[in-house]
Amino acid sequence: MRTIIVGGGQVGSYVARILIDAGRDVRVVEYREKPLQALKTELPPEVVINGDGADPKVLEQAGINDADVVAAVTGADEINLVCSTIAKFEFGVDKVIARINNPKNTWLFTEEMGVDVRVSQAYLIANVITDQIDFSNLTTLMRLNRGNNAIVQITVGDGAKADGIKLKDLTLPEGTIVINVRRGEANLVPGAETVITKGDSVLVYTKTTNEEEINSIFR
Repeated sequence: MRTIIVGGGQVGSYVARILIDAGRDVRVVEYREKPLQALKTELPPEVVINGDGADPKVLEQAGINDADVVAAVTGADEINLVCSTIAKFEFGVDKVIARINNPKNTWLFTEEMGVDVRVSQAYLIANVITDQIDFSNLTTLMRLNRGNNAIVQITVGDGAKADGIKLKDLTLPEGTIVINVRRGEANLVPGAETVITKGDSVLVYTKTTNEEEINSIFR
């Protein structure tokens, strides 16, 4: 399945590169000339789509009918909201992610507007500050499902229970999924045979009530 990223600025291009390195099928939609030229030098040519991501025809050109994820990450909240609504209600995309630039607009980015996951830099910073106080190595990147679930990032510490252990042999809390392992400059798509090692940066989807237990396994 395909991931479509609307917005090819610094955020969009960086996310695209990470996903491509992880083996995902990605398309980046951008209409501004300067970011377009940068994208064409950084990414494979078939990845870059020249057009307005709020235009359904452009989204169709990007392959939205085959997409399971759309991420609207432009610097304009109104564009991100329109893209999200079109992706969810006109094309039925399973997972729609929207970037919020102005925290005052957060109330607009709801499931009723087609947004499954909203990402606000202000809230991310607040979460980092809060979680760094509570857990030295665990950071909550975003909360989902009305705060019942979260995506957390944790760096595997020296002597951690997970160090040197295959994922299939780790006893993780119910409802927990390891979704990415970053080792040095490489992003690994985790599988049952993936061995977790000291220094890995691990992304985990889990229930918020499991965060302390996750910390005890990986830190």
